[in-house]
Amino acid sequence: MLESGPEMSLVCLTDFQAHAREHLSKSTRDFIEGGADDSVTRDDNIAAFKRIRLRPRYLRDVSEVDTRTTIQGDEISAPICIAPTGFHCLVWPDGEMSTARAAQAAGICYITSTFASCSLEDIVIAAPEGLRWFQLYVHPDLQLNKQLIQRVESLGFKALVITLDAPVCGNRRHDIRNQLRRNLTLTDLQSPKKGNSIPYFQMTPISTSLCWNDLSWFQSITRLPIILKGILTKEDAELAVKHNVQGIIVSNHGGRQLDEVLASIDALTEVVAAVKGKIEVYLDGGVRTGNDVLKALALGARCIFLGRPILWGLAYKGEHGVKEVLNILTNEFHTSMALTGCRSVAEINRNLIQFSRL
Repeated sequence: MLESGPEMSLVCLTDFQAHAREHLSKSTRDFIEGGADDSVTRDDNIAAFKRIRLRPRYLRDVSEVDTRTTIQGDEISAPICIAPTGFHCLVWPDGEMSTARAAQAAGICYITSTFASCSLEDIVIAAPEGLRWFQLYVHPDLQLNKQLIQRVESLGFKALVITLDAPVCGNRRHDIRNQLRRNLTLTDLQSPKKGNSIPYFQMTPISTSLCWNDLSWFQSITRLPIILKGILTKEDAELAVKHNVQGIIVSNHGGRQLDEVLASIDALTEVVAAVKGKIEVYLDGGVRTGNDVLKALALGARCIFLGRPILWGLAYKGEHGVKEVLNILTNEFHTSMALTGCRSVAEINRNLIQFSRL
C-alpha cells in the first residue's frame, strides 16, 4: 500500500525534528532538545557547520562513489553512526531495540548508552549481528564498572566509550522545570547487591574523581579498545595519545553540559592536529546534512555520530524511522561526495573546504 500525506513529506533531518516536536510530550521534547544554560553551544554546533564553505572539484568521473569506511578495523557502510543517547523508550515503546535493529540493517555502528531503557541483553537479541560499542558513565563503585564492562564484553560489544565531560550534570533548565528525572529508571546500572532498577534521580551516578591515571585500571580489566568521548582541546587530545587509548570522540555532549564551549566542528581541527594520526578521531554534535558529514571528514574525523536526529526518527516510526534518517543522511552524503569530486572516503581532504569570513 502506498503511503500518503505526511508519511511522504519527510525529506531531510529537520523534517523529522518538526514531526517530533509536534507529536512528543512537552517534557520528552524538552529532554531531547534541551541544552545547558542559554543553549549557546547547542545552537552553535549547527551554526558552525554553516560557516564552512565547500571547494568542489569537477571532471573526476563520479559514476561510482563508495561511502564505506572502517572504524577500529570494522567496516561500516558510511561514516554515519549512532551516538549514545539515553532512554529511547521515552519516544518509542521498543526503545533501543528498535535503534539497534535499524543500525544493523544500515551496516553502521550503534553506541549503546549506560542510560539505555532496554537491557543490554535485549538489545543484543534484537540485533545480534550489529556492530555495537558501549558508552560508560564511570560510577564511583569500581566493582559496578567492572561488572558492567565484563558484561558488555561477553555480549560482543566491540569498544568501550568512556564519557569524560559529565563529572557533574550540566544545568539543563527545562529538565529541572519539568522534574523529568523523577520518572526515569536505569535498567543496566544496577548495584551488584541488588537486582532492581535504580531511579535515575536517586543515583549518585557519575564519578567526580575520575582522572587520567585511572585509565590504566580500565585497560587492565578489558581487552576492548577504549574511546574517550568529550575531548575538545589539543592538550587533552595529547594526553589521550599518551595514555594509549584507541580513539577520541570530539564532543560537547550536544551542548548539554558546559555551555559556551567550542562547537564540536570548531574543536575538531586542533584535536586532529594534536593526535598526529596516531589514533582515530570521531565527532558528534550538530550534524544535520550530508554536507556536514563531508565537512567533518574533510577536517579529519573518521566518522560522525548522530544523537538527536536518531531520536527524531525513532519518534516518527521506530526502527523504520531511524532507518529513514540514516538513509536520507547517507544519500545526502553520497550526493555531497559526487558533487565535490570524491569517489571514496579516502579522497575527502582539507582542500575541499574553507572557513567563511561571514
